[in-house]
Amino acid sequence: MITVTLEPDGETLTLERHNTVLMLQKRLGLRVNDALVIRGGELLTPDRRLEDGDAITVRKVISRG
Repeated sequence: MITVTLEPDGETLTLERHNTVLMLQKRLGLRVNDALVIRGGELLTPDRRLEDGDAITVRKVISRG
C-alpha cells in the first residue's frame, strides 16, 4: 500500500502499490504533465518505481494565465 496526498486538494488516499509513477497517474486520471509526483522531497519521473510503504505527494499543476 502507498499513501498519496493530493495537493492542493488536501485529500489523502491509501492505494494498492502501483509499479510506476505513470501507472499511479493513470489510476488518478492524470496525464504526465498534469502533476508533479514527489517522494521524500525528490521529484519522480514517470518511469520511477514505487514501493510498498511509500508516501507520495501528487501536486497538481495549475495554469493561471
